[in-house]
Amino acid sequence: MNTRELSNNVDIHVRTAYLEEQSDPDAHRFVFSYHITIRNNNSVAVKLLSRKWLITDGNENVQEVQGEGVVGEQPVIAPGSSYSYTSGTVLSTEVGSMQGYYNMMAGELSFRAPIQAFTLAQPNALH
Repeated sequence: MNTRELSNNVDIHVRTAYLEEQSDPDAHRFVFSYHITIRNNNSVAVKLLSRKWLITDGNENVQEVQGEGVVGEQPVIAPGSSYSYTSGTVLSTEVGSMQGYYNMMAGELSFRAPIQAFTLAQPNALH
């Protein structure tokens, strides 16, 4: 199994929410949560080592976030299993996007599992 096959067999599903109770539009503070499910469709276990995010607000300002694991964990995901977590981010605009990748390991092979760009938007901000 090569690294391309490994990364193609990791599915990443994202669900977002605008957190109105934590946001303050007058102060340009828009808070969003994102719930991610990572499914391992490989025949071997994979371990999530680290992440890298590019978070872009509506003014094209980009914030780069990277670090070990996710929410303090470096989960091992068994073949055919999934791992889910929820985290969040704060933007200075009502609309933005996130994209990035997870650095993962399968046995001795390291690979990147890409996270496709997804939108963060205050309700009714996009028409």
